[in-house]
This record gives sequence, C-alpha cells and structure tokens, in this order.
Amino acid sequence: MKKLLLSTLTLLSVVATAQLRTPPASPSASLTQTIGTTDITIKYSRPSMKGREIFGKLLPFDKLWRTGANGATQITSSSDITIEGQKLAAGTYSLFSIPMMGHFMVIFNKDATASEANYSKEKDALRVHVSTVTIPTKQTFGIDIEDITDSTANLNIAWERTLIPIKIGVDVNSAVSAGIEKMNADNSNNMANAANYLLGKGQNLDQALKLVDLSIGSNETFRNVWTKAQILNKLGRYTEALPFAQKALSLGSTDNSGSFQFFKEAIEKGITEITSKIPVVAPSVLKKKKK
Repeated sequence: MKKLLLSTLTLLSVVATAQLRTPPASPSASLTQTIGTTDITIKYSRPSMKGREIFGKLLPFDKLWRTGANGATQITSSSDITIEGQKLAAGTYSLFSIPMMGHFMVIFNKDATASEANYSKEKDALRVHVSTVTIPTKQTFGIDIEDITDSTANLNIAWERTLIPIKIGVDVNSAVSAGIEKMNADNSNNMANAANYLLGKGQNLDQALKLVDLSIGSNETFRNVWTKAQILNKLGRYTEALPFAQKALSLGSTDNSGSFQFFKEAIEKGITEITSKIPVVAPSVLKKKKK
C-alpha cells in the first residue's frame, strides 16, 4: 500500500512540474541563405495581425520597433556584405527599424540581444532608409531572402500591406580571388571549379587557362578538358579549342559516372560552333604553300 501511495505521489509530482506546451502567440522562425560565398542566418519571431491595424496604430510611426516579437531579431553574416550599398562587417546584429510613412529606417545594432528597452543608438553598426512597397495583405509578419544572384539578394521584411525590400550585396570576386590564391595546386576539382567560375564571369581568362591546365595535369576528365575548350574559344583561339572539345566528347563517352549525359548536347553544339569559326583554307592556297 505504501509503495502504491509513493508511486502515485511521484506521478502526481511529475505531472505537476511538467511544463504544458501551448501554441505561442508569435512562433519563432529561422532561415539560412547562401548568397554567393556568404551565409546569411536570421532568427526571429512571427506575430500575426489578428484583426489589428499594424503600422501607424499598433506600431506607431517614428518609433523604434524590434522588427519582430519576443526577443531580439538577429541577423548573422559569415562575411562582409553591403546593405543598400553601405558596408556591414561580418558578425551578428540585432535588427531594429523605425516605421515611417512611405519608408523605414532599418537599423543593424552591434548588441545582438538588445531590446527596445535597452537599445543604444551608440551601438548602431548601420542605419539605412528603405522605401516601402504596398503588397496584398500579409497576416503574419515574415522575413525572407529573395531575388538571389551570385552576388546580390533582397532581404524582404513584410507585414500587413507593407514590404520593406533591403538590398544585400556580396563581393564574390574578391572572395573567390582570395580563395584561388590559397588553393592547393594538386586539387584538380578546386582548380577546375575556379577556372569555370572565371570562365562564367568572362574575367581573367588567361588565369583560368592556367588553372584548368593544372587541373588537367592532376586528373584529366571530360569536364576540365571541355572547360579548356570553352576558355580557348572565348579567347578566340578556335583552332586550339576544337581538338580539346572533340577530346572532351571522346572522354565523356567512356565516363562511368553518368554525368556526361548532362554535358553531351552542350559539347556537341560547342564543337559545331567552334568549327564554324575556323576559317576554311581554299585548295589553291594549300597548293601554293606546298610549292
């Protein structure tokens, strides 16, 4: 009997002390997005309208807002970026804003845990004015990153009928150039990737050619041979490019990874294109050369 009573009391104690989980009024959210070579992470809470008028009422104009609910909204960047063209150093910041009619003041503060109560303007890392855009009603506050390229994106803050699109910029070229300088020349994949990047940008093609030659010297594949053909083609060295394009097609036919099928059509078209750029020498000219 005593054992049964003890077990019952223990069970009641556990139930009494266990925390009941109920739906939060403003659920937490997070997102991580890569822009070029930079990772952006945002952690925040998401309040909903619930029939309330938000900007100008619940959130008065010209008054500091933590840009979310509950604790500080935090944004972390793995490397230096630009916000609306202004530099923001790598790190973690609290995100504040000041709603205004037709635009917002967006604030990145060095105190990552700051609240409206203990916010200090002296700790601001950056302030930017951003014009707002009218959108269809959005019941739940949200932050996301859209319109992504390899060096730009929009950090979109939206609630009610207001969108604040904040332009983010990443200096990918400097990051990649610094990475290329530190690369191990024996790593064939890294060399090929670097050459492909420069090829895609149409920049430093002579350097791209050196990099792909190092890649081929380390481990020849249809991919790096095809990359070399494309670089030579862009440099206008068509007669040199053609045999490499043809070799890429030949190497690909014996590739067992299965990835060649994704490149085969492009290589075949490339061979046709490069061939069309090579001047045809008339037979009479060839005879004169033989003499």
